[in-house]
Amino acid sequence: MGYRNDKGEIVISVEQMRRSDAYTIEHYTPGRELMYRAAKGVYDSYQEWDGKSIAIAVGGGNNGGDGYALAGILKKNAYDSVIYKVSDRMSDDGRYYFDIAAELGVPVIDFGETTDLDSYDVIVDCILGTGFKGEVRGRAKEAIKEINNSHAYVISVDINSGMNGDTGEAEFAVKSDLTVSIGYYKQGLFRGQAGEYIGRLTNVDIGIKLIDESGEESQ
Repeated sequence: MGYRNDKGEIVISVEQMRRSDAYTIEHYTPGRELMYRAAKGVYDSYQEWDGKSIAIAVGGGNNGGDGYALAGILKKNAYDSVIYKVSDRMSDDGRYYFDIAAELGVPVIDFGETTDLDSYDVIVDCILGTGFKGEVRGRAKEAIKEINNSHAYVISVDINSGMNGDTGEAEFAVKSDLTVSIGYYKQGLFRGQAGEYIGRLTNVDIGIKLIDESGEESQ
């Protein structure tokens, strides 16, 4: 089960977040709406979009979907961004927001060997989510290298890509200036090597109903 940190904020495991998210989608709020709220929360958490060149690196899961949704929100607020696809996969909700971003004219580029992210002022990391475990490989590893070698202001969505959401351990992860946790803080954001990778940390409430071990709403 979760706990409250010294600021009174709720901190939970990845599994409790997964169950709470699934319960909320089943009983209260469609996943597509939660994804939009997450992206809007990231948008609102950073106040300096104006005049910045923006890259959004997206993976194949719902974390990537948050990035597609953010690209659409930015465009609707007259801020241009470029999407770099690190995976060819998309979740169903992610594809919905990908289509919106594409219709709005947001450029979409497949991340590859010739990609250079160092020319951007802001990079948003939506590559790997809180459920990631193991070794970072392939294009994800190359994208993380590019991000860490850049001079950009880096925003990680929910967790720094490559970091374990429960333990905070990371063999190789994004180093962020700002990490925007979604729903509730995950335990890994305060454990292990998290402090080495995270600059500033904030959380966005998107209306997730917290579920305890018995499957009941705990608040």
